[in-house]
Formats: sequence, structure tokens, C-alpha cells
Amino acid sequence: MISYRIDIADANAHLFRVTLTIPQPAARQRVSLPVWIPGSYLVREFARHLSALEARQGARAVPLVQIDKATWEAECTGRAALAVSCLVYAFDSSVRTAFLDAQRGFFNGTSLCLRVEGREAESHRLEMRELPRGWQVVTAMHPVEPDAAGRWAFEAANYDELVDHPVELGRFWRGRFKAHGVPHELVVAGALPDFDGDRLLADAQRICETAVAFWHDSKRAPFDRYLFILNAVDDGYGGLEHRASTALIAARRDLPQRGKSDSSDAYVTLLGLISHEYFHTWNVKRLKPRDFERYDYARENYTELLWFFEGFTSYYDDLLLLRAGLIDNARYLKLLAKTITGVQGTPGRKVQNVAQASFDAWVKYYRGDENTPNATVSYYTKGALVALALDLTLRAENGSLDEVMRALWARSAGGPITEADIAQVLHDVAGRSFAAELRDWVHGTDDLPLQPLLERFAVQWQAQAPTLAQRLGLRVSESALTGVKVTNVLRGGAAEQAGVSTGDELLAVDGWRIRRVDDAQRLLKPGSTAPLLLSRDQRLMTVPLACPKGDAAVGSVLLSVEAKPSRTAAALRKAWLTG
Repeated sequence: MISYRIDIADANAHLFRVTLTIPQPAARQRVSLPVWIPGSYLVREFARHLSALEARQGARAVPLVQIDKATWEAECTGRAALAVSCLVYAFDSSVRTAFLDAQRGFFNGTSLCLRVEGREAESHRLEMRELPRGWQVVTAMHPVEPDAAGRWAFEAANYDELVDHPVELGRFWRGRFKAHGVPHELVVAGALPDFDGDRLLADAQRICETAVAFWHDSKRAPFDRYLFILNAVDDGYGGLEHRASTALIAARRDLPQRGKSDSSDAYVTLLGLISHEYFHTWNVKRLKPRDFERYDYARENYTELLWFFEGFTSYYDDLLLLRAGLIDNARYLKLLAKTITGVQGTPGRKVQNVAQASFDAWVKYYRGDENTPNATVSYYTKGALVALALDLTLRAENGSLDEVMRALWARSAGGPITEADIAQVLHDVAGRSFAAELRDWVHGTDDLPLQPLLERFAVQWQAQAPTLAQRLGLRVSESALTGVKVTNVLRGGAAEQAGVSTGDELLAVDGWRIRRVDDAQRLLKPGSTAPLLLSRDQRLMTVPLACPKGDAAVGSVLLSVEAKPSRTAAALRKAWLTG
């Protein structure tokens, strides 16, 4: 079968050597490397890390002609196996690409494994040999040889499956548990000596059992085993879903510590990440946009449905933490309020709807800059709020979003869907059309009616007074040591009207030095104008800054449980939060 041998060419130089063997190649056999990895919607040009490509049939060198940035054609003679080898530079510690040094290795197949064009449906084999002493290999791919004599081999049914199983190499902590009978494994690289692996394992088990029970009355997952790969680093955060595994990255200080039972906000965020990526095992890896039914690895793959697949997953990630008993109602509402505040403070929510934001993910969300908050809205956060609005509306009338998700799974047999399928299942569950809600909430830019919906569920909504930065339309980084640096100027705000720009350092207001925005609180009275001294490109400038009257700006939102709700509201709230 088509096979790949992965060797460490030079760990200190961060180089893998990859040898692809193609039995019975075509006369003009093309191979290509993907330009993106499913789940991360950006053309990343993995081929830029390839070098020293060579091809041979036995002892004969075979000419390789480069067709485009990531495609090569071999001019073969006869049907003898074609071997294509290359070096791959791997020094990206993210979950999306590949990494190698003397302590650890990691890779996704999209970064290392050339695709044999026209033969993607065939079985593929991956093997590694002669790894450093003490190193282990872990992946959810099907193993075909035991870990003996320093050799590891795995097989995949096709190329899609091959590149959907990330591989971790090195020395790492590992633990195992079962969730409704399915074996799960968690490996952690880079953790501190006092890392409490048992606690993380137990918490992950509760998340997984809750998610499996959410999707299946039978409590039987659609996979035979599952793997969590967690890389603990000095500073980092993120995850990428796969069909039977996920790759995660988190700051090692955020991991649980032996002897400490409290749950910091950072640890809860990590648990939310685990919940999010695990939920994706159903919602995007199996239940997926019809646009993703067959991936095109050579270019962008567009869909308008990321508001559903990422946004609804973002809605359920924290909600399932609550239902798993890992956080309480107050903490869940605090997380939900943070999402609401973030969306309400984004002017781009009035510019792009979440369907457009999904389609534009390739050029906007994944290429964020100082103007991103003005130009678009996150399909993660706004999508999560669309899910919330639909769930509360359904529960107040008939049904729930939980039922919708399970019905979509049953309707599609865990396969591709369209927005029409979502609309039909909403109709089937609720007994009425949700066309107006989908038009207004998904394809419109008006704010969602969250406050009245939440209040119907005995959740109190408190709008906080905006901070001075919010009133001025500014986002900044600030400290007493570094001063105030502008990171974003929000559309239509006082700062934009005054001529403040991203990158400016704010120095003084009305002749008084400031080191934090709030230092100007007593210097800027509502309705007044004061000179603002700033530094831009080594030049000092003074601009007139007008402080708006009133509280037209949006402040933070606080959510809390109503202490004495009506019996009906209390029942609705309990059913929503407990599932």
C-alpha cells in the first residue's frame, strides 16, 4: 500500500525526513502537500517547509517537475515502486502543523505527508523507526505493529483518515479512562512536576461521559477509542479537533496542581477547551457542512455554516461543564455574560452577519488585525449566542436545542447537512417554522433578544456602566510600567473621531500624565473636550478628545440567578441548565 516512513533527520535543526513509497505509480505521477488543515480555516502553505525533494525508482533517479507551489510530478518508467523523499522543517508549537526538537516531536499529516493524487481512497501506512531512547509514539490511528524494536506502524483507510490523526512523539505523562465503555487516553507533554494528572483525567472523564450521553441515548460513542494530546507550554492556548482525537495546547501554569482543589478561571477555560474539541467529534467531524463532504486540500473550502459548527459547539462547551458538575450556575452565567459582553462590544456585528463571517473566515477571522472588530463578528461567539437564543425560544415554546442536535444527527446518520436541514429539524421539533429567526439572527445584523429570553428563564440581566475606554471606543494594553498603547480603535467612537490610531501611545490628558486609561477619569467629564497628547511614530501629537455625554456606549453585562422566580420560570431554568 501507499506508505510513509517518518525519520528524525536532525532534531536540533528541527528536520523530519519523510519517505513516501508509491506502488505501481502512474507514468506521470503527481504528489502534492495540502495548503490547509481541516478545522483551521486559513491557507498556511505547509509546502514552504519542504526541501531536498528527490524521487527514485529502485536505483534510478526520477525527474521531479514542480507544477505549482505545492505540487510535483514524477516522470516514471514502468510500474516499479516510486520513492519520494524530502526534508520537512518543523518548529511550530501550535496544534496545526509540526514540531521537532531534542525533547519532543509532533505532527499533523497535512504538514508531512504528500498526497498521491488520484489514489487518495486507497489504504495508507505510516511508520517510524529509530527514535531516541525512551521516546514513545501515540496517535489514534490504527496500530498494525507492537511497540517493539523501536518500530511503530499504523494504517489508515484513506488519505483523509491518515491526515486526521495527529501524532505525538517523545516522553510524556499518560493516563487512561473509559467513558461509557469506550477507552480514552490523555497524554500531556511539558507539564511541571506537581501536575495533578489524576484530577485532569477525572474531570476529562466527566466531560466525555456527559457529551456521549448528550448525543446518544444508548450512551455509545461513534468511535472505538479516543485520544487527547495536550502540550503544556509557557504561554499558549488552542485546540484542533480530529475524528478520534484532539490536539490541545495550554499554559502549564493553568494545569491542575497536586494538593490544590480550587478551580481557577484558567483551569475552567482549559476544561472548556477539552469540552469544545470533544463535542466537535460529533459536530463538524461527522455531522458536517455538505461543503466539507469531500475536502479539497489545494485551496480554500468555503461554507456559511461555521456559525453552527463552531458557534453551537461554543455554546455547548461550557454548558456541558455545568451539566457535568464541574462548574456551578454562577460560574456558567459569568462565562455566558463574558460572551455577551464581547459580542455587544464589537461594532463589526452590525457590519457582517454570522453566515457572511463564516464564509469569510479564510480572510477575516484567521487573518485578524486592528480593524477586525470593526469589520466582522466572531462566528464562535455570535454563533454561540444564536444557539442560546434558539435554545431558550424552543424551551419556552416546545422542544429544545438538545433535541434539535440529536434529531440532526439521526436525520443525517451523522453525516453532511445543509442550512435547509437545520431549518427543517427546527420546524419538526418546534412544530412551527423558524425561518424568521434564521433570517434575523443568522442572516441579519440586529442584536439578539437575549435579555427578555434570559429573564423569562429567571436569569437577571444587569447592564454595567461602561468603562472610560468603552465610552471612548478604545481597546488598549496598559500598565504603570509601559503606559497606554492603543490596540483597537472602534468604529464611530470618540477616539476615532479625535484621530486616535492603533499603535498610538497615550501620554497625557489636559496636561496630566496618564499610565492607564482610567487615570483620565477625573480629567474627562461627559460632554467636555480636552487635549490628548499622544506619540505616533516617534512624533508627539495633540488631538482634541471629546468625552461623550451619557452612557450610549455598551458596558459589561452581569448575569445572575433570580432568587425568587416563579414556579414556571424556575422549571424552565432547571431544564435548560441541567439538560
